[in-house]
Amino acid sequence: MKKIKVTVIRPFCDSPHERMDALLGEFLARPEVSAEVWQRAEQLRPVRDGRIFFALDLEDTGLNLEWCRMSARSRQEASFFRDSVGVVAVDGHSELYTKSVGRELVLTANLAGCLFPGRPLVEGTGSLHNFQVTAQNLGIDLWGAYQANFRELADRLLTSRPPRHEKPRMLVLHASIRETSNTLHLWQMVKEELGESMEFQEISLRNGEIYDCVGCPYTMCLHFSEQGKCYYGGVMVEQVYPAVEECDALMMLCPNYNDALSANLCAFINRLTALYRKRQFFEKYLYAIVVSGYSGGDILANQLISGLNMNKTFILPPGFVMMETTNAPGSIVHVEGIRERAAAFAGAMQQQMLQEQETEL
Repeated sequence: MKKIKVTVIRPFCDSPHERMDALLGEFLARPEVSAEVWQRAEQLRPVRDGRIFFALDLEDTGLNLEWCRMSARSRQEASFFRDSVGVVAVDGHSELYTKSVGRELVLTANLAGCLFPGRPLVEGTGSLHNFQVTAQNLGIDLWGAYQANFRELADRLLTSRPPRHEKPRMLVLHASIRETSNTLHLWQMVKEELGESMEFQEISLRNGEIYDCVGCPYTMCLHFSEQGKCYYGGVMVEQVYPAVEECDALMMLCPNYNDALSANLCAFINRLTALYRKRQFFEKYLYAIVVSGYSGGDILANQLISGLNMNKTFILPPGFVMMETTNAPGSIVHVEGIRERAAAFAGAMQQQMLQEQETEL
């Protein structure tokens, strides 16, 4: 049997968790796995075309100081994890910080070149109450549900093969005013670089009311999702749901006004739940352009990661987001080096989705 090489990055912790010891021990014992475990920042070196299992134990404070040192090293080089595939497990003592630490880790590694498949995070809160629904559905206890999710995560790491397309279909969603939006102007630059290599469908979420999800009962949501619908109907059901089903990649255009996604974009993510209950999106890529007036582009990038990659299972390709800062309407065209960065972003998309041969990992 040909073994699959995996780099396990498990930053040192003063009090390593027994749960993580047990879960990782089972993974490392799998006959198809050949693993190298790194625990100190001094051991960390670039991983190219590899598979990476990030496994973090959090202290009582919700921190892992050794990961802070590792993260600092990886942020110094944009290709530190180039063309690698990663997943993340985080185990904590409290109900807080496991999701936020995992999300921040994914953004850091993604900007360093790592791809993350859909649903790349398994988190164990102190009580494991975050597994209540899973445990109920599977008819097992909370620890058993944690184990089951961890095994599924390991399977995604070992079997992930991002799809390639002759001419990808990209759905572009925005809620901006075309005449004044720097975000739309930047997208136009990227689109020009992509040329005819892809097919595009652009939908403005300003056209018609986008009601936010109000949390219908599960059975009601499932009933409508089986028909490809949502209780509230409207542009989401008539235009957006069919476009999401047909696309190979989703491009989110996100201006940053108040360090948060705009209301219509948030409503889109929330309302996507009805379609998600019908089918998942493990084979679709997620890209984004974020333009901030002052700062905070990474905050919106994290929201997209948790909402669409971790929750709704879109693939997060390496460097999934282009983040820029400018303020006055139309000023994006005068930002130094912007056209070169737009061309590089477009080129990375083409390399990821149009590549004829899959990289052997």
